Amino acid sequence: MNDASPDLMSISAFARRVGLAPSALRFYDDCRVLLPAHVDGATGYRFYSPAQEARARLLRGLRATGLALADVTAVLDGPPGRARVVLERHRAAARERGRAADAAIAAVLDGLPGGPRSTEFILGGAELASAARQVTPAAGRDPAHPELGGVLVEFEEDEVRFVATDRYRLALRTLRPAALTGPAGRVLVDADALLGLGAWAARTAEVTLVAGPAGASLAVRHPGGSREAAGTAGEYPAYRDMLAALPAARHRVIVDRAALLAALEDCGDSPAVALELGRDRLLVACRALPALRAEAEPVRLGFDPAVLAPVLEASVGPDVLLEVSEPTLSVLVRSADQGSFTALVMPVAVPDRRA
Repeated sequence: MNDASPDLMSISAFARRVGLAPSALRFYDDCRVLLPAHVDGATGYRFYSPAQEARARLLRGLRATGLALADVTAVLDGPPGRARVVLERHRAAARERGRAADAAIAAVLDGLPGGPRSTEFILGGAELASAARQVTPAAGRDPAHPELGGVLVEFEEDEVRFVATDRYRLALRTLRPAALTGPAGRVLVDADALLGLGAWAARTAEVTLVAGPAGASLAVRHPGGSREAAGTAGEYPAYRDMLAALPAARHRVIVDRAALLAALEDCGDSPAVALELGRDRLLVACRALPALRAEAEPVRLGFDPAVLAPVLEASVGPDVLLEVSEPTLSVLVRSADQGSFTALVMPVAVPDRRA
């Protein structure tokens, strides 16, 4: 005898309502992700409540994105903070898979009759010069790692990114081109060569950048002529993984950029300067700077001024935003009014004040 409540639905009826196959509902029952509201004791038939429709539809949507079942349960039943971390990580991975697929397709297209294609995109001349100035201070100078002496220029759809890193700091500037035609790709350009291209283009309202196939070159042209820099070889660090691996920021402080620079300069040649974050203030060595910070919890971390100062100099606008997850992990440095510029700086150890 069926003793189910009359407002319950059979597995077939519920499956039609939520867009899941009955076999999928049985699987989710076995996995204890979506349990029936009632199971008939005699027949074993499963019945579902209308109140379960929202969970079932969300489950279907999450699985449609390719999210693993273990992560689905974290989103469905875990705290909101954990759900956000899982979804952001999955979104980053999905985007990376999409980029890899796009690159694979582009490589096949390049091998078809007609040969590989170049990509052209239009930027403001001042934008190009600014991006080059901002990121090149983070480029490496170690002859043992020549690839770090370059700036990675990535382009896809409606975005162009300029990336430089010496493994102790990273700088990233994102620009929106006025137009972009051709396949997505990347070119690794010597940092000094990119600075030269930017300086040459700075006084022109718009310039066209032409990225050669397979990262062979990067040319800049405008009505006054054209210049080109050869692409450099080397496997560039997976900077996206570096950024994705950062924990969420726990502490944020906004401070006057020029004042922070001046405070660092006052520290002379010290290899490590302590920064202490307090409520609405930032203490640099023994100099207190007014700042915007909501948290009252004090945080102390150290920086090498020779590493942090160039990042601040390359930033734009009067204010700079520091985002700290842990004092021993990389710190995000952003232009407070120019969110497309991001730098990653590794803290250093500082002597204990009680020592």
